[in-house]
Amino acid sequence: MHIVVAGNIGSGKPTLTQMLSDHYGWSPQFESVTYNPYLEDYYKDIARWSFPMEVYFLKERFRDMLQLQSTDTPVIQDRSIFEGVYIFAANNHAQGNMSDRDFNTYMELFQLMITLTHKPDLMIYLRATVSHLVSNIQQRGRDYEQSIHLDYLKGLNEAYERFVFNDYPGRFIVIDKDNSDFLHNPRDFAAITNRIDSELFGLFNTPS
Repeated sequence: MHIVVAGNIGSGKPTLTQMLSDHYGWSPQFESVTYNPYLEDYYKDIARWSFPMEVYFLKERFRDMLQLQSTDTPVIQDRSIFEGVYIFAANNHAQGNMSDRDFNTYMELFQLMITLTHKPDLMIYLRATVSHLVSNIQQRGRDYEQSIHLDYLKGLNEAYERFVFNDYPGRFIVIDKDNSDFLHNPRDFAAITNRIDSELFGLFNTPS
């Protein structure tokens, strides 16, 4: 079983991933952010570093997908290869940070990779407003994130909405992160697990 927690920067993906891992006994897989050699430069000059940064992430996520498919252990993943492509790389291209030539090369590489992978069994989309994201980003205090522009976060949010509701072919549930404090409120967390149980195991008659 392969579950993905999706959402914009600052939406709380690693926190929910760990909590669901502890709750269900799933093996957690977290996105490598700290060790990305391009990330700090990227936030200083997005247009200059978007292509190598996105290719690096694509390589890491493809390796993760291959590892996921080689195990029978249920896995919950913090962000998938599909978001990296259809949200972040597509947003950089749309905002002029990645040229048509680079984006076409990137997408050709992804199309080759995707023939060897599959979509997750369930995607959990943490939907949050830009103001909520900014508050979380400021609270966690990563230096390289403090220079993120509001237009960049807004563009990512718009890309998530298009992808999740129009283009994503798999099963998903949406969590309104602005009104869900699953870290501190057990009832909010229980509401999420009830919806997951409904989708995966049919234990509750809760609509997605």
